Amino acid sequence: MSLLLISKGRDMNPWKEALLEVDSNLDIDVWPRVENKQRVTFALSWRHPEKVLDGYPNLTVVSSLGAGVDHILKDESIPKAVKIARVVIPSLKEQMAEYVLNAVQNYRLHTSRYVDQKREGFWSTHEPVPKDQCTVGILGLGEMGIEVAKSLMANGFSVNGWSSTKKEVDGVHCFSGDELNEFLAATNVLVCLLPLTEQTKGILDLDVFKKLKSPSFIINVARGAHLIEEDLIYALDIGVLEAACLDVFEEEPLPENHIFWNRPKIMITPHVASLTNPKEAAELIVENYKRSLSGMPLLYEVDRTKGY
Repeated sequence: MSLLLISKGRDMNPWKEALLEVDSNLDIDVWPRVENKQRVTFALSWRHPEKVLDGYPNLTVVSSLGAGVDHILKDESIPKAVKIARVVIPSLKEQMAEYVLNAVQNYRLHTSRYVDQKREGFWSTHEPVPKDQCTVGILGLGEMGIEVAKSLMANGFSVNGWSSTKKEVDGVHCFSGDELNEFLAATNVLVCLLPLTEQTKGILDLDVFKKLKSPSFIINVARGAHLIEEDLIYALDIGVLEAACLDVFEEEPLPENHIFWNRPKIMITPHVASLTNPKEAAELIVENYKRSLSGMPLLYEVDRTKGY
């Protein structure tokens, strides 16, 4: 049996090296050089080319390189019997918490404005946004969302959280289901950490922005398809939103002619909020590979009907 590493635009050799450090006896293929498709039972994927994995007749599991699995779920050619798993490791949660805390503080302290002023040679001061006007609302209380909430609370921020089903998180004012409007009305800084599903696609729209407590700011570190881009531009232009911080986009890399580049109120980072370290993730992936061979339950298996 063999394990397949597959990605359109990523060098997978560091992943191969990390996996072999955990178990030197592994048989690993790196797409597109696959010696025997019949032997492949487990695939490790990041944005793989669609309609390729259905060519592996004995495939039983596809694992994402990270916490997100939308790139796997959208490939309808993958047989329904194939299980899907994701990678959840401590550093992913820590990085996400650090990124969001930094984005909130940059908003409060007007860091982006000062960077622009430095570029222009212009001296002007701006009063920090008080923390009592920075109640942070987290859309999505999964493992990432809970870690972000803990970090924000440890730094003195009030935190709300919304999830599709009721959850209890110490110190967080939790909302669920049809309580979305109440959640938004109590939130200044909206952080999107939702999985991308048919229900959450396009959730960040003008209607949501208008329901936030003023002053309001959004941070999207989930997926680009959560955001209606035209609505964000309009919300910024009419003053519904103060600013936005975006790490994910509908099209990546973001095209050079995209309107976001010329918008000073939009902070852009190139999908770096949470990056998987191959050496840290290797043990989890090897464990899941061996579990798949022995018929044991997978760690962090995804419910295909829910999308997470």
